Amino acid sequence: ETEPLTSKKDVSDCNEGEDCKENGLLVRNPKSALRLVEDGNKVHPSQGDKGEAAQISNGYSGVQSSVPCNGMGEVEGAQCTAPAAASTSTACGAEGQQQLMELEDRETWSKKIDFLLSVIGYAVDLGNVWRFPYICYQNGGGAFLIPYTIMAIFGGIPLFYMELALGQYHRNGCISIWRKICPIFKGIGFAICIIDLYVASYYNTIMAWAFYYLVSSFTAELPWTTCTNAWNTGNCTNYFSKDNVTWSLHSISPAEEFYTRQVLQVHRSNGLDDLGGISWQLTLCLLLIFTIVYFSIWKGVKTSGKVVWVTATFPYVILFILLVRGATLPGAWRGVLYYLKPDWQKLLATEVWVDAAAQIFFSLGPGFGVLLAYASYNKFHNNCYQDALVTSTVNSVTSFVSGFVIFTVLGYMAEMRNEDVSEVAKDTGPSLLFITYAEAIANMPASTFFAIIFFLMLLTLGLDSTFAGLEGVITGVLDEFPHVWSKRRELFVLILIIICFLGSLATLTFGGAFVVKLFEEYATGPAVLTVVFLEAVAVSWFYGITQFCNDVKEMLGFTPGWYWRVCWVAISPIFLLFVTCSFLSNPPELRLFDYDYPYWTTVVGYCIGTSSVICIPIYMVYRLVSTPGSLKERILKSISPETATEIPFGDIRMDVV
Repeated sequence: ETEPLTSKKDVSDCNEGEDCKENGLLVRNPKSALRLVEDGNKVHPSQGDKGEAAQISNGYSGVQSSVPCNGMGEVEGAQCTAPAAASTSTACGAEGQQQLMELEDRETWSKKIDFLLSVIGYAVDLGNVWRFPYICYQNGGGAFLIPYTIMAIFGGIPLFYMELALGQYHRNGCISIWRKICPIFKGIGFAICIIDLYVASYYNTIMAWAFYYLVSSFTAELPWTTCTNAWNTGNCTNYFSKDNVTWSLHSISPAEEFYTRQVLQVHRSNGLDDLGGISWQLTLCLLLIFTIVYFSIWKGVKTSGKVVWVTATFPYVILFILLVRGATLPGAWRGVLYYLKPDWQKLLATEVWVDAAAQIFFSLGPGFGVLLAYASYNKFHNNCYQDALVTSTVNSVTSFVSGFVIFTVLGYMAEMRNEDVSEVAKDTGPSLLFITYAEAIANMPASTFFAIIFFLMLLTLGLDSTFAGLEGVITGVLDEFPHVWSKRRELFVLILIIICFLGSLATLTFGGAFVVKLFEEYATGPAVLTVVFLEAVAVSWFYGITQFCNDVKEMLGFTPGWYWRVCWVAISPIFLLFVTCSFLSNPPELRLFDYDYPYWTTVVGYCIGTSSVICIPIYMVYRLVSTPGSLKERILKSISPETATEIPFGDIRMDVV
């Protein structure tokens, strides 16, 4: 045990099984996980250099304790004495250097607001604008808010809070953090990186569509308002024209033809087995988007933290403008009524609860490594509990308000077509934005202005989510291989961007929309649910809920209550298992435009989803095979933290083993 630098008391004054604090230094009894060096007024750095403490980026001085370790950083046998400190650091070898490098080079957010805006920007994305309103009216309108709120309280927010706390305490990305929690689950980190790459390969293509619309909006007359363009067909019907036009069963709006025949050009593809050529217009749009992304994140969170001041706040300004404009449109009340009118019978249906659980989970976004990465750049005593409540509340409120923005316009469309809102609102996903909403904007006064700001909003909503997803991969890899990439971040980010761009080429073909739909349904859904389920199990059951709550207490000064403990141990894992099993038992029947996905695409979809999750059992087998000892010893070593976690207290950093 260690005494404070200025203390002359012996640490044995502490009661058995309790912690005590002397002169600003936290001291634990010999059974505690904290190991310090006992040598009067001297502290021995683990690297055996001069006795000066290295300065850490968040203002704390870094001194590692000399904990005896084998090659894997595990405590063995008797405690090291002071003269043995140098030999201990030699035994620890490269691992000690890696930890010291992490501490010395770890940057932090310039301001607390940078972190909050980044997390809000990540959580609030395109799905809040199109997915929540559609899910809400499909599952009982206002009645859907009941299962949505329940699932948020007992499933989404606890998992959100858990990831923020893990990242902030252990200060590592999604791969290396498992050395400090439960090493056998390290495959979770590799699975997360693969999932993030899949998301980057299709999510940015949707932004390329928005960028194409944005460029096309800089005209006096928006190109999706008339039926006289080269891409239009004989079925094109502009019911907003001054002539008396009858809407028939085969009628197609000019906005739909612009989206399908000019932007996507899906008529030049026969489906997933014949994708056709690559659209050079969309390729240029995507190239420009990735260029913006690169120069926003290449230097780390200090630069991306400034960019999100625009990308995270601008959408709220636009949402407010569009909300006011939508509320003044004729027929807006019809859309609002359809959006919120409760259908209480829907609450008896299982699929409504599944949709509520899936919506809150994918909206908050645990399991993508982003919350771990962003929180790892926080100061140690940052109040991540408050952050979790604030950001999750902002996210849910944004989803709810977005419903009014969408459905006031859908009510207006129904009024103009003289149809029921349900007929107008049958479009889902991106089609809701790029066909229905775009058409409504085109027929408003000052349509060019509203089109420009609307598609700018879509771009900013997508950009900060892309920043976050890639930062999850970057932080994970740089923390796992600091000796290779810690000084070459710009090069690694460039390589990553190029890989994502090349991976997106299939989505830029004439049949690229079919690929986007396939990836959206299968590459992320069940895979992320499985990852977070195993993450919750590893933290609550293997690392230990008591140890995790003690970690939170060291950061925040208070222990999470019974509600959080019960959610982490039982309710949240059951919540995830429930949603995963529901998805796997009822795989979605995919259909896009007039194309029904053949059966073999379901097999391909499951293969894509499995390709990331398979990393977890593969690493478990590798870990058990490569660890020396009997089977019991291998299992015990594999589920025990192998690396110390540095925690600041006063001016000393201490190892938690």
